[in-house]
Amino acid sequence: MSRSRVLIVDDEIHQRSALATMVSSWGYTTETAGNGVEALAKLQEFQAHAIITDLMMPEMDGKQLLGRLGGSIPAIVVTAFGSVETSVSVVQDLGAFWFLEKPIQASALRMLLERAVSQSRLSEQADNLRRQLSHHGVMGDMVGSSPSMQEVFAQIRQGAPSKATVLITGESGTGKELVARAIHSQSPRRSGPFVAINCAALPEALMESELFGHEKGAFTGALERRAGCFELAQHGTLLLDEIGDMPLPTQAKLLRVLEDGKVRRLGASKEQQVDVRVVASTNQKLEQAISESKFREDLYYRLNVFHISLPPLRERKGDLPALCNALIQNMNQKHQTRVTDLQQQVLETFLAYNWPGNIRELRNVLERAVILAGEGTVKMVHLPKNFATGSVGGALLAHGKHAAAVVEHPAGPDDLLKVTLPVGTTLDQAERELIDITLKHTNNNKTRASEILGISIKTLFNKLKESTS
Repeated sequence: MSRSRVLIVDDEIHQRSALATMVSSWGYTTETAGNGVEALAKLQEFQAHAIITDLMMPEMDGKQLLGRLGGSIPAIVVTAFGSVETSVSVVQDLGAFWFLEKPIQASALRMLLERAVSQSRLSEQADNLRRQLSHHGVMGDMVGSSPSMQEVFAQIRQGAPSKATVLITGESGTGKELVARAIHSQSPRRSGPFVAINCAALPEALMESELFGHEKGAFTGALERRAGCFELAQHGTLLLDEIGDMPLPTQAKLLRVLEDGKVRRLGASKEQQVDVRVVASTNQKLEQAISESKFREDLYYRLNVFHISLPPLRERKGDLPALCNALIQNMNQKHQTRVTDLQQQVLETFLAYNWPGNIRELRNVLERAVILAGEGTVKMVHLPKNFATGSVGGALLAHGKHAAAVVEHPAGPDDLLKVTLPVGTTLDQAERELIDITLKHTNNNKTRASEILGISIKTLFNKLKESTS
């Protein structure tokens, strides 16, 4: 193993030289910097396992340096102005590894440095293991050895270390949030928070408050000060899910935050600096939304710095056996079951199906099957009635864009709703017909309708919105 590397940051040249000599005598490779600005420049080439930094320095002090690093490298802070309050602030709020007062006790520093470097080495090994697993079809909670998913994994590995905004596109249920989480976990911000906000689930009146926060009394009902998602994601990653549904006025304000790195709470008089990596996702075609004046072109280019497109499940069916195995193991842990595998006929049925709901639909089907099976093998009897033949996805996708079909959908324990679809019915029309009759049966209870249809409530709302736009 190569020697561990330590960066020493102190504005007093004699102090940092003495520290560098002492740390080098312990077997570390060292570099020095006079302030935070120099330290950041050094870190571009010198990949330190740990940092020893002074707190009070010109240009960029220790607090600002730790803020920029976001906890990506274990840092030991030393200062002549120590207090319990300062210690707690530096360790908890800024993510420092530990805090020491001057004059430094060599034995204490050496012990802390060994622990900090050990933590960094473990993190480095975990990163290497994640990279190796991704080459074998596993990355975080994502599974896939198909060429299209290997390309996605490669893009995550390339884009995660950067500070660039990321735009993730793909159909509903393809796993866009999983990609966002993988980007966060493989980035220097992994020790910071991961915050996700669904732009489609919030009314326009609440969107700005959720994103930027508000002061007490900023509007009716604002009974106390509240931090927004940008503040909550400080030194971490913010996922703007369903970005295509963000109202145009909010888009303009988001663009300014992305350009300036500053947010202003509703009702506040001052802006505050934020250090947040933004990842956006959508199942919409933003280029079309731009042409329809529903999405700002300048915001699109600001978000689309690094683009990752997720393939639908029907285009990577070779991943189905591995996906099913991973999901079964997950369900076994969740429901305390002991299911081992799929009956060959079940796997063949899965491979023949087109999965319009993608991995989310696969998860829902498998979860039900695992619960019913309890142990052993998932069989055809454990699948939903008329699965892959009685659903819109199976009946129509299996026969092309236009088809004649009778869609049977179980709406309750004792009845079966039937929808007759004539030749020439499109998939969109058939899908809407099934949604309408299911909503009618549930007296417009959208939560119950989404359960019957086997889709998420968010997907149901999106489909209803698409059909009315």
